[in-house]
Amino acid sequence: LEFRRVLFRSYPPPVVTESSAIAKPSTVRRLYDWTIALAAKRHAEQALFWVAFAESSFFPLPPDLLLVPMTLARRERAWRYAALCTLASVLGGLVGYAIGYFLFEAVGRPILGFYRIMDQYQALKALFDTWGMWIIIVKGMTPIPYKLVTITAGALDFALVPFIVASIVSRSIRFFLVAALLWKFGQPVRGFIEKRLEVVMTVFLALLVAGFFIIRYLV
Repeated sequence: LEFRRVLFRSYPPPVVTESSAIAKPSTVRRLYDWTIALAAKRHAEQALFWVAFAESSFFPLPPDLLLVPMTLARRERAWRYAALCTLASVLGGLVGYAIGYFLFEAVGRPILGFYRIMDQYQALKALFDTWGMWIIIVKGMTPIPYKLVTITAGALDFALVPFIVASIVSRSIRFFLVAALLWKFGQPVRGFIEKRLEVVMTVFLALLVAGFFIIRYLV
């Protein structure tokens, strides 16, 4: 009899705590939160520098993946981050230029082949011959991967001083414009990004893919 009373006793429903009711954040959200936290770490600027440096010669991802969240986390450092990205990108561009000039067959051609630009190599050469510095300035401000411009410039033996000047101009405009927008509209931008993080990341990746598509089919 006692066993039956225990078996059919009414138990209260399980308590759902606030923490257990919250779903796990998505991978994109965790990556964003990690990057925001990275801004407060001692080596954050070094990471930003090396990503911007490598992106100009071989690395596929742009420094905006670090620049934007880091600037949103510490808006007072917007200009510092932009200057750091500009310096690193120009120096990395010189590495890309050297790859094209000295190591095109061994290193440059495989990189361009990886991004499928070899079929458009002659067309890009014609653009350099026609527009000179302007092709570097314009393409340095677009979603087109900058490494493709730097390696091609070296392979075509484009004049080094105009290349450096054009790189400084294009990358300064590129990164300081991002910094200015984030410095001016930081809190609204951060709120918009954090509310619609998946959509923002999708649009960003779409622009990145569009840059490769332009190089592959339209250049």
